[in-house]
Amino acid sequence: MMKTTFKPGTKIRLRKIDSAEDSGTNKDDALRVCAKNAEAIDELAFRLSVEGKRAILILLQGMDSAGKDGVVRHVIHAVNPQSCAVHSFKVPSDEERSHDFLWRHHMRVPPAGWIGIHVRSHYEAVLVERVRKLAPREVWAERYELINAFEETLVKAGVVILKFFLHISRAEQRERLLARRNDPAKQWKLSVSDITERKRWDEYWAAYDDALTRCNTAHAPWHIIPADRKWHRDLLIDRTLLKTLKGLDPQFPPPDPKALAMKIV
Repeated sequence: MMKTTFKPGTKIRLRKIDSAEDSGTNKDDALRVCAKNAEAIDELAFRLSVEGKRAILILLQGMDSAGKDGVVRHVIHAVNPQSCAVHSFKVPSDEERSHDFLWRHHMRVPPAGWIGIHVRSHYEAVLVERVRKLAPREVWAERYELINAFEETLVKAGVVILKFFLHISRAEQRERLLARRNDPAKQWKLSVSDITERKRWDEYWAAYDDALTRCNTAHAPWHIIPADRKWHRDLLIDRTLLKTLKGLDPQFPPPDPKALAMKIV
């Protein structure tokens, strides 16, 4: 299975990473492994929720049609929705714009015992705001260190951060956008911005290269997930989530000895 992380300080260049990588496996085998992993993830996530001491925050970033919603459906399928919350960050509201750029994201950090999934994240402040020139360079250039400090604060508070960049090629994105346009059941997903933002592809990749390089830390490393093949994408994310949960090794709280000693009539 391919390695998805890089040592802090490594210069990330997406052009050099194969978005069609399959780890030498195939779809049928990957689906079988994912089904098996889902059972283990469900059990460990349940133990995490009742232990109530730590949380997991999953951040999903990627170009339009990279599969962020697909990953959400896949992860939600494997865990109890009573202890999992999903938040999709779109254009900031007037209230959100009246605060610092991290405020709305901090407000949605999962509490202890929960798994939180952020579809897009605080990284939009150094991606879309940079590419679309919504913030001047002197503003977004300072945000990398602010983001690193923010994430370190969360980690010290018991939040494990899993950052996934869903890496697709420009050609694969075109095929997915065409599929949306041509399928009546998917046309609702196609927006004008999906098409116009393709013209800024190189600018976005440059912005991602910087974000993935400068915010790839020991306490919150980036996982670059080749996502041209959806089944391989899900396999890698399952593997990472399961490994993280096993590492946390959440435990059931100790029983109440008085309750155990009581007679039930």
